[in-house]
Amino acid sequence: MAEYEMRVPTIGESVTEVTLSQWLKADGDYVELDDPICEFESDKATLEFPAEAAGRLIHVAATGDDLEIGALVAKIDTTAVKPDGGSSKTAPATTTATPETAPVAAAKEAPATTTYASGHPSPAAAKILKENNLEASSVQGTGKDARITKEDALKAAAAKPADAPAAKSATVDQPVFVAPESMAFSRNTSTKKMSRMRKTIAKRLVSAKNETAMLTTFNEVDLTAVMELRAKYQDKFVKKYGIKLGFMSLFAKACAKALMEKPDVNAYLSDNEIIYHDYADISIAISTPNGLVVPPVHNVESLNFAQIEYKIKELSEKARTGTLSMDEMSGGTFTITNGGVFGSLLSTPILNEPQSAILGMHAIQQRPVAVDGKVEIRPMMYLALSYDHRIIDGSTSVTFLVRVKELLEDPINLLMDL
Repeated sequence: MAEYEMRVPTIGESVTEVTLSQWLKADGDYVELDDPICEFESDKATLEFPAEAAGRLIHVAATGDDLEIGALVAKIDTTAVKPDGGSSKTAPATTTATPETAPVAAAKEAPATTTYASGHPSPAAAKILKENNLEASSVQGTGKDARITKEDALKAAAAKPADAPAAKSATVDQPVFVAPESMAFSRNTSTKKMSRMRKTIAKRLVSAKNETAMLTTFNEVDLTAVMELRAKYQDKFVKKYGIKLGFMSLFAKACAKALMEKPDVNAYLSDNEIIYHDYADISIAISTPNGLVVPPVHNVESLNFAQIEYKIKELSEKARTGTLSMDEMSGGTFTITNGGVFGSLLSTPILNEPQSAILGMHAIQQRPVAVDGKVEIRPMMYLALSYDHRIIDGSTSVTFLVRVKELLEDPINLLMDL
């Protein structure tokens, strides 16, 4: 028997260990070259591991194992012959059937109609199924090897019947009092292994808190002009580019312009040196089922609004389906995070090391403000800029945030590059 060894490949320069999150092919399955056999979870993304040869798969590692780069994951028996009838299992050894064993033998030799991936949801699909109290076994997968995709989960959630209202009691005359000691209170606890991404997030947050001189400055921005701009040109923008003009591209463009004017905010410390950048790679914080990721949009200072929107949409979709590559997760000179989409009115964002600053956007609220000596109701948003005081002075941080405010309150300056 000739065996091909499948080992954890080199994933990225900073990745030294991964977790085997799930097998996509069962032990003993026949696999073709490049068939995905399992998923690895690194500290940044979830990656599929393709078969490097065709043959019968032999599991070596188990689900949940932490594996170093180069560790043995599985073996492939390359001498195995693909079974007839499309079965993914290797053919069982030929035996002489007796009258008593013939029915059993026939059952064992019946070709399988599903693979090990059948019924296994993707990370995004699993989150949707859990939120809607749906069992994976009740959903028909349409992905590769009948795997349950995000779209399958969304369709199943939409088709889920509404819970029937509880039947009213036939006797309502006498309320029944139940003594507290006789009530069945739930006092269960459960444990769950911390994902590799969550471990990394925790480690980086503690490091940012302990290793930087982090300070936060606040301001507020009147978004009247931005909302009027979007309302006036949204239809034309969609017709030309096929995508909506959102708030994030406007904020990203304003920050990029301010970063070019305030290079200290776009720099970071490396040992005893300050590294400056003549470009603005702005990381966009995206919430996923496994945690927060911050893939960067490169050269925002040189992109137009449509290009920024396209890139943010692409990165968001990949982040939520766990398909971001290591290159797409790397880099970034400044970060924007939007807690407002979850209802946050004000917060102090924490630095995304090694970057020196992060802008926090918040919920838009209609508030009374003084305009030319009169009180008017305006759409207002609080902004928070957290920064590393070791490299950015207080005056620099304040003037940077004021510049962002000015650009957003009069967005024509962005269009005219003023």
